[in-house]
Amino acid sequence: MLTFDELNLEKCADGLLPVVVQDAVTLKVLMVGYMNREAYDKTIAEGRVTFYSRSRGCLWTKGETSGNFLTVKDVYVDCDKDTLLVKAIPAGPTCHRGTTSCFDTPEEEGFIRHLQAVVQQRHRDMPEGSYTTKLFIKGVKKIAQKVGEEAVESVVEAVDGNRDRFVYEASDMIYHLLVLMEQMGCSIEDLERELSLRHK
Repeated sequence: MLTFDELNLEKCADGLLPVVVQDAVTLKVLMVGYMNREAYDKTIAEGRVTFYSRSRGCLWTKGETSGNFLTVKDVYVDCDKDTLLVKAIPAGPTCHRGTTSCFDTPEEEGFIRHLQAVVQQRHRDMPEGSYTTKLFIKGVKKIAQKVGEEAVESVVEAVDGNRDRFVYEASDMIYHLLVLMEQMGCSIEDLERELSLRHK
């Protein structure tokens, strides 16, 4: 982790470092803010995103009023060392409007990664009454069978040219595939890594 003195503030207006905050799970861009030395040090020390408010002229920790804190997972600096990317876990809506992001990107953007996180949590907690829990209890053969069934149903709807039904069945297939992937100890990130290697 870089110290504030290692960052390049020469091009930063008023010595304030631009910070892009991204959801660590869905990868959706949540907001942009600015940090001075105090805000940066407080963010690193406490693990919650703290900005310097240009309008109020003081520090503010995101969520200190609403409770919708941004818990830091990773911090990256760009190639010029004059902008930060903070990957965080939001405790609720990030924007004051009550939306997930301050940018008007589609709300469902990144939902498959969110669903993966839900499946992983179900596997850890095994809550009673959850369909996902029942699948994990039945084991890999049953989960794999469900993936196969949903794949066949998706193919049937595709061959029939029924787009809406195809989307419905393919969504079922993706959900069950996420459960199977979790059962097998792998993730979307593993698939991305494999596909990236094949692409080279």
